[in-house]
Amino acid sequence: MNVQQLENELWEAADQLRANSKLTAAEYAMPVLGLIFLRHADNRFKAYLPEIEADIPAQVPADQREMLIKLGFQGKAAIYLPEAARFDRIASLPQGNNVGEVIDAAMDVIEAEYEVLKGALPRGYPAFETDLLFDLVKIFDRPAIKAATGDVFGRIYEYFLNKFAMSGAQEGGEFFTPPSLVRMIVNIIEPDHGLVLDPACGSAGMFVQTGHFIEDVRHQQANDTVTFHGQEKSDTNTKLARMNLVVHGLDASNIRQGNTFYDQVEHLVGQCDFVMANPPFNVDGVDTKKVEGQVKPIEQGGRLPFGLPGTNAKTGAISNANSLWVQYFYAYLNDSGRAGFVMASSASDAGNKDRDIREQLVNTGHVDVMMAIGNKFFYTRSLPCTLWFFDKGKPQDLHDQVLMIDARNVYHVVSARSHIFTDEQHANLNAIVWLYRGETDKFVALVAHYQRQVDAWLAAIPGRIAADSATIEQLAAQLQAFAQGARLTELNASQPDDAQLTQAQLDDFKGELAAAQADTCAEGNTNTAIAALLAACTQARAAITRADLASHSGQRTLQAALDALAPQLRSAGKVLEARHKQWLKLIETADKTLRARSSKAFDGKAVRDGRRALLAADPKKNEDPTVRDAVLDALKQAAYFIHQVHWLHSRFPHGLFEDIPGLCKAVTVEEIAANDYSLTPGRYVGVAAAAAEDEDDFAETLREIHDELAELNDKAVELAGRIARNFEGLLG
Repeated sequence: MNVQQLENELWEAADQLRANSKLTAAEYAMPVLGLIFLRHADNRFKAYLPEIEADIPAQVPADQREMLIKLGFQGKAAIYLPEAARFDRIASLPQGNNVGEVIDAAMDVIEAEYEVLKGALPRGYPAFETDLLFDLVKIFDRPAIKAATGDVFGRIYEYFLNKFAMSGAQEGGEFFTPPSLVRMIVNIIEPDHGLVLDPACGSAGMFVQTGHFIEDVRHQQANDTVTFHGQEKSDTNTKLARMNLVVHGLDASNIRQGNTFYDQVEHLVGQCDFVMANPPFNVDGVDTKKVEGQVKPIEQGGRLPFGLPGTNAKTGAISNANSLWVQYFYAYLNDSGRAGFVMASSASDAGNKDRDIREQLVNTGHVDVMMAIGNKFFYTRSLPCTLWFFDKGKPQDLHDQVLMIDARNVYHVVSARSHIFTDEQHANLNAIVWLYRGETDKFVALVAHYQRQVDAWLAAIPGRIAADSATIEQLAAQLQAFAQGARLTELNASQPDDAQLTQAQLDDFKGELAAAQADTCAEGNTNTAIAALLAACTQARAAITRADLASHSGQRTLQAALDALAPQLRSAGKVLEARHKQWLKLIETADKTLRARSSKAFDGKAVRDGRRALLAADPKKNEDPTVRDAVLDALKQAAYFIHQVHWLHSRFPHGLFEDIPGLCKAVTVEEIAANDYSLTPGRYVGVAAAAAEDEDDFAETLREIHDELAELNDKAVELAGRIARNFEGLLG
């Protein structure tokens, strides 16, 4: 779904609460999160319901049918919702009903079904004004939110914590982990068995993504293969974590409240197969006396095997807890365990005792990968970070190496405030790790996947071009009928003298129409460009069919042909867009200049339909893609997946790991020692050689500049309005 669209609709909910509720932010934030829980639970319930109902005979009585539906949800990545808790029932209540009591009752029946949620779900909805609560329910019943997928609960949770002034914890360095970073961690450590620990679990986004990985990649059920253990110091967050796990059909029985600095979960030290976390950054004030007893070997239950970091000379407290977290994640791992976690960028370069801790850590041989991440990935703060990865089961030949990846220049612009990794950026960065680990089969499989995607999009192009051309032909027929049938007398009827149209204007329109019908536009002859593209697509698909996609050499041979096709795809897109603009201009001339609606020869509805087909759909209005969107998307997607293979092959032409300046380098322990045990990737990978910026990178940069400019313009308008209002107030 469109993230910005979701945010816009949530803003409306926030505005409703700020403006109309008698409750404070602290009072209404948790109930709103409970409402989101119901919405998200209903989304997932409906996703699985048809499959479950299909296995139930139609003649089964209603009460037995409901019991069979309930049984059918066992083992699914969703929960069974009793009738009284389904969002449709709440949203369909007539205005005036006590919707607050109905929502409280919904929470009651869910907790009755799921013991692990006892005391976790919010109540107190009757305290909301009835009309306001109805409006909120309607907002959360809109298509964009009903269609929300993925870890939307975690993202919305963090959104409301921030917007409803409950983000005081963020001042202590706590941030909701962006889904992009969670996915990167999960993809690299591949948590698919045993004990999985997150000692700073927040709303349990790490566990949710682990469930997706096991289901989507391993094709298994998470509850059958892993056991989640989570700890969170906040009671509110602990409840939210349980809610988030349960709504995804995951076991939440081992989520506990506790401060990880002091509450040790001793029985898990040295026992975990996987550890993942986004701990609070740069925390100071940890009581040294309470943690100094943890300084002992892991075999003796110690969580700080490399010693204490520095302390504040005045208070005696730990001055920065980053190195505590780093050691915790290491200590909880078993002899073959992997860890992945987010850390402030400063932690990989900090001096004094932090440096000594890093030295000991590096010398274990278990530091696997360090990945630098750029600004704007965090939802509420713009700050860079580093992903750390440990692997106690590293092959012996990699023990004296650490893979450094500088991913600060890899991102996709969502808005001026927000960057993410696309699915393909995730996969491409992950592919670097595969090659480093010698897993070349995964690299070949990824390239094959991209090339099959190219084939699928090339297959879609002829049909979409045909639909686009048919739309143009129909529009041409309508405008031709108007041009031939229009009479000056009807066009000028009831118009003042200075607004009278002339025959010359009609003739000019006919001339422009004739040029457009000849399929000639600013970018060239459309028919010629389309014919050449269709022939090239046919040849490329034939090459894909012949290619040996299971071998790197076969993929390389094929890619040479696909790389040659990419510019033609982009050029064809420009030609089609120019044709669309040409016909949209003709429609505007007919409608606005020539007053075509005054003519009986003008079919207004048919022309409006044609115009709509040549315009982009508005995502804010949940509009379906238009004919124009479909054809341009096919061209862009085909070129996009060609570019993904080009990105990989241009950097790793032999299908083997190589040091790539500005991107990645396998660094030896000796090199790290020579750099004072810094684990900052940028220090090692260097800078990429200057090269011509490709079109995709240029488009990304341009999009970022455009979004930043748009945001600045919006702020300028808002500020101007505020100044005007203040000025009016001063004048009385």
